[in-house]
Amino acid sequence: MPGPVSEHTVPWPATEVERYVAAGYWQGVPLGHLLRGVADRTPDAPALVDAATGLRLTHRELADRADATAARLLDLGLARGDRILVQLGNGGEFVILTLACLRAGVVPVMALPAHRRTELSHLAAHAEAVAIAVPDRMRDFDHQALAHDLGPGVQEITGADWLVLVDGDHVDDASVDLRALCGPGTGEERARLEAACPESRDVAVFLLSGGTTGLPKLIARTHDDYAYNARASADMAGVDADSVYLVSLPAGHNFPLACPGMLGVLLAGGTVVMLPSPEPTRAFATIAAEGVTHTAVVPAVAGRWLEHAGEHGAPPSLRVLQVGGARLADELAHRVEPVLGARLQQVFGMAEGLLNFTRLDDPIDVICTTQGRPMCPDDEVRLVDELDVDVAEGTPGSLLTRGPYTPRGYYRAPEQNARAFTADGWFRSGDICRRTPEGNLIVEGRDKDMINRGGEKISAEEIENLVYQMPAVGQVAAVAMPDRELGERVCLYVVPRPGATLTLDEVRAAMAALGVAKFKWPERLEIVDALMSTKVGKIDKKALRADVAERLAHESTGATP
Repeated sequence: MPGPVSEHTVPWPATEVERYVAAGYWQGVPLGHLLRGVADRTPDAPALVDAATGLRLTHRELADRADATAARLLDLGLARGDRILVQLGNGGEFVILTLACLRAGVVPVMALPAHRRTELSHLAAHAEAVAIAVPDRMRDFDHQALAHDLGPGVQEITGADWLVLVDGDHVDDASVDLRALCGPGTGEERARLEAACPESRDVAVFLLSGGTTGLPKLIARTHDDYAYNARASADMAGVDADSVYLVSLPAGHNFPLACPGMLGVLLAGGTVVMLPSPEPTRAFATIAAEGVTHTAVVPAVAGRWLEHAGEHGAPPSLRVLQVGGARLADELAHRVEPVLGARLQQVFGMAEGLLNFTRLDDPIDVICTTQGRPMCPDDEVRLVDELDVDVAEGTPGSLLTRGPYTPRGYYRAPEQNARAFTADGWFRSGDICRRTPEGNLIVEGRDKDMINRGGEKISAEEIENLVYQMPAVGQVAAVAMPDRELGERVCLYVVPRPGATLTLDEVRAAMAALGVAKFKWPERLEIVDALMSTKVGKIDKKALRADVAERLAHESTGATP
């Protein structure tokens, strides 16, 4: 059977725990109980709108459904501490199931709808999951069939039954109907759940890392630290009970989940509107219809919204547009308020913890040219050189951080923890930043081998390991190539084996056959005789990135490189 989550988490030092409790960051109350309290105070206030189905719930109705769903999860055999993969689109069932897990102490592992066999089998095995929640089909992909296919491999590891919860019109006999599971209850479930609720130091949710080494690592966020993450983010964004927040990015990401995301808005007593996609026409119509005041997007979406608003006008209710996931170009930042009529808030953070925000009352130059400053007084930030020596003020350095919502290690990952964390608990973010005299950070790039495609972090090492499985490949290097819309895309440099040939279509077909999420598929292939290398013989990724950028620049001008 799966082992207890606590066996493989890295705790904060006792002295730091005392400090965070004394400062009021950690309140000793599990997230589900906090949300139930909001429903008690404002039972009839609107809480949830599913723009795709028309579902509308008040805070009391949402809390009651979450309790009923939590009780049904327990009746299905799940127990406090069990892990469930959640791979759902943005809809009411995502919200209800997540809140139900928080109430019952079942730990959701936030997978993404784009994940396929490679990612899901890894996550299920690593988390020792006993269940998965999926749509029946999404974008012509049969998620239900894949979920059942994963079962034997996972059961071999856990020894537990494998439950498949399905959201959709076509639920197989072997599956559990998630819509029915998330339906109204009797109202009698609350007492049962409050008699056996999780502890505030328990793991509340597993987020996924965007790490550079292979497949995603699991980030264990506790009820105490994640509740603070959501509450403090809501304060930064000016969210209150009158706020209406649109979730159009994949809801399993930390940004739309708790920065402040749906959790921060619900904790403030506001309304969450779920929309499957940030496509501008539908998003603007939903913002206007529901009176949306706040939302979060990545830079690529911000660019599309600005273009759409320039042609069709902007919805008048939007007050705050958060942009994060990758650095927003200064020229786009300066257009947000004039074109959209909303205050821009830049958000620079990570699922591993630290969040930086520009403040809503900052000067416009600070808002448009920096990525903000830490949200918590006890966020510790250092910028260091390659020897971990602090750099001079204004000099770019690698960002290290500790704090009350930055965990001290990944789950079941001692080798990665030895690289990603210092001996005294500083997390190596991999971001290169410089700090202004006012304390705001400006993101200059990455010191890790990472490709940031529209906010989705892709490990170059993972891509290389997959491509090396192709017989035609002698050597391969995956690098980021610049892209105006998404920031970066994946480019492959390949040295074929003697006599072999390779095309981009063949590489992408191999990725599809391996069940790799499509956003990771390479979008350019360069066949070369040898990979550029440093003086010590290592593949020179910096030179390769410069090479593909030069090739793209020549192509855009029609010049011959």
